[in-house]
Amino acid sequence: MAYKPPYTLTSAMFTIAGEIILLIGQIQGYQLLTGNLKLRRQNKIKTVMSSLAIEGNTLNEDQISDIIDGKSVLGPPREILEVKNALAVYDLIDELDPENEDDLLRSHEVLMSGLIDSAGKYRQSGVGVVDGKKVIHIAPPFNMVPRLMGNLFDYLVNYEEETIIQSCVFHYEFEFIHPFSDGNGRMGRLWQTVILMAKYPILQFVPFETIIHQRQQGYYQALADSQSLGNSDPFIYFMLDALKTALEHEASRINVRQDFEGRMLSFKEQVQLPEFSRKDYLQFHKTLSPATASRDLKRGVMENILEKAGEARKTVYKFTK
Repeated sequence: MAYKPPYTLTSAMFTIAGEIILLIGQIQGYQLLTGNLKLRRQNKIKTVMSSLAIEGNTLNEDQISDIIDGKSVLGPPREILEVKNALAVYDLIDELDPENEDDLLRSHEVLMSGLIDSAGKYRQSGVGVVDGKKVIHIAPPFNMVPRLMGNLFDYLVNYEEETIIQSCVFHYEFEFIHPFSDGNGRMGRLWQTVILMAKYPILQFVPFETIIHQRQQGYYQALADSQSLGNSDPFIYFMLDALKTALEHEASRINVRQDFEGRMLSFKEQVQLPEFSRKDYLQFHKTLSPATASRDLKRGVMENILEKAGEARKTVYKFTK
């Protein structure tokens, strides 16, 4: 029987996960229709900056953009190397198998190259997490790390769970184990993205680490609360909310292609309901006003894209082909 870390599934978790999946569909529909290399570059920069800022890196978006372009940047050499390494990992991200422990070690080697001597290797000593002068977490003994990480990958490979929730569980358990001498925060957030991308590739381009950075104290508090309870429930809720917020922001930014044809096509491709109401249309296009939704549906009927049945609250639509 596959190993399962301690956590309790709730209807609230599934509700948020369902909302996240709808938002993913919206954004995916936009990307399939148009693509946007400029937006992807911006989000890559935001992801790298936010993840490193959580760890104390001070380089800003403009400096990271200059590093990508091969320009000289003034800044602490270690921080510049951290950015270069993080960018190198994100350039490899499409090649990474979330279920392959060797890929995780390889990623850590790239991420921490030139920063620590043990890049790509599990730690050989005890570590603790410190907040100021206060020790907030003592990680398991180093000789337990290979077995604990083996169990965690066993859960990822063999335990059937909703991917979004499973990625949160992996992230928490990874931080609890703290398998490396340094770079654990960056790796935990990176590997959650790798897990999510396996099912939802578009999440490579959604900078949810920006939300974690904005809610950094909440992130650490969720880790602490889960440790106190002995399960990852508080951390799962925190990460689900952060991911949902990031997706809502992204959907709002790109407006899920704010033209009639694009909205119709993305709804048809992503939702695939035999018939639907205005409420269903608004549930998918969350940034749309009810008036605009009504105009879209009326126009769809007039242009013979949609067929209409029923009246008032019982009105439903279906695509003609």
